Amino acid sequence: MNTRQLRDLGVPDEHLTAAIQGIQAASKEGSLRGREMKAAIRSVLEKPAEFVEDQYFGGLARGILEAEQVVHGEPISYQTWGTDIDGASHAQMRQACAVPLARGAALMPDAHVGYGLPIGGVLALETAVIPYAVGVDIACRMKLSILDTPPASLEAKFESYKSALERGTRFGIGSEHETPQDHAVMDEDWQITRITRENKDKARRQLGTSGSGNHFVEFGVVTLPARDEQLGLDAGEYVALLSHSGSRGTGSSVCDTYSNIARARLPKAYTELGRLAWLSLDSDAGQEYWNAMNLMGDYAAANHDVIHRLVTELLGAHIVSGVENHHNFAWKEEHGGRELIVHRKGATPAGQGVLGVIPGSMASPAYIVRGKGNSLSFNSASHGAGRRMSRTQARQQYNFKAVQKDLEKKGVHVLSAGPDEVPYVYKDIDSVMAQQQDLVEVIARFDPRIVKMSGDGRAED
Repeated sequence: MNTRQLRDLGVPDEHLTAAIQGIQAASKEGSLRGREMKAAIRSVLEKPAEFVEDQYFGGLARGILEAEQVVHGEPISYQTWGTDIDGASHAQMRQACAVPLARGAALMPDAHVGYGLPIGGVLALETAVIPYAVGVDIACRMKLSILDTPPASLEAKFESYKSALERGTRFGIGSEHETPQDHAVMDEDWQITRITRENKDKARRQLGTSGSGNHFVEFGVVTLPARDEQLGLDAGEYVALLSHSGSRGTGSSVCDTYSNIARARLPKAYTELGRLAWLSLDSDAGQEYWNAMNLMGDYAAANHDVIHRLVTELLGAHIVSGVENHHNFAWKEEHGGRELIVHRKGATPAGQGVLGVIPGSMASPAYIVRGKGNSLSFNSASHGAGRRMSRTQARQQYNFKAVQKDLEKKGVHVLSAGPDEVPYVYKDIDSVMAQQQDLVEVIARFDPRIVKMSGDGRAED
């Protein structure tokens, strides 16, 4: 029996060596073969206390029992930014801090409940990665492109801008382009895992699409109060294209597959951690997930490249500057003199001098920011304003058509969206920004003018 077969039987990675030694001893004496061997291992896994003296699998049984008797250490502490954070998010953060390999954590001011790690949660582990602490929408990303068209053209040539969004983007769960788009990312190695290999064709069809949930593509005006050398722009007002989306269906498949593997291998002493199950980066599955996650990072960036290329070409505009950043990702970084795996689930990288974009809602500003490299937040900041209301509550409370008409009077044209994404479901972005002044410096403001989101009223982010 090989390690894959043992894992399929439910043998945790940390007990594979003991299981193999038992198999070798039993095989040498010819005592157990084939189905009998599998049945014996299953019995040890189910009732290890009955096999501690077994001549073949006593070591496996004792190892399992020792793991079950692990005394949990005290959870690590975490720093919080912001005061408008619900108790459930704090509860999720405290549970994440109980992961035995956790070495640091922080909670951003846009925090709200997620799966496993709260949205706005930052968690640093040693030698391991948690698929659900990255999230379902791996490498969800912000991209802002500043164009060479004058701000006055947003009204004067409104139909052209509207048409560029309508024709250059695709929204909705399962959305695809009629003609698959080209990008160098599809020439990368998609054979690195079974999941990426099997999903390559779907990924190609979905390249340049945005899906559903809180994903959007919008035009607006960037106000830059002073010249910025990193942007290469003088003070002034500029038209910009801003998008938010990630790795689509393939990223979701990667997360689900490897989270299930991690949960199957979770030591019994930590079963309450559930979706916070981790994969050791020393394991085959951990390396497979890591490689797939990084490919999804490249794919998400390519998604935005294609969206911005198609929309600007349709508009007849050119990109003169821009900013982009991932969230929902894990990075190998050095903190406190050691390498850690820093998960930012709905958190923006904010290292010293690093540019990023933090959006509000369809009717409130986004901000271009420069990171201050605050070590207490593990060089992180919020990824947006953060929800203050569930999608179900929003659908029950708001009528999108009524909100759409009200926003149009205020100069914001929403081409499509669902009631679960109206501005009132989000926290106040300016309050969120005020609570993280020690994390980022605001260098410019983006005000939405023409917004497109999914109108199917469902979430996949």
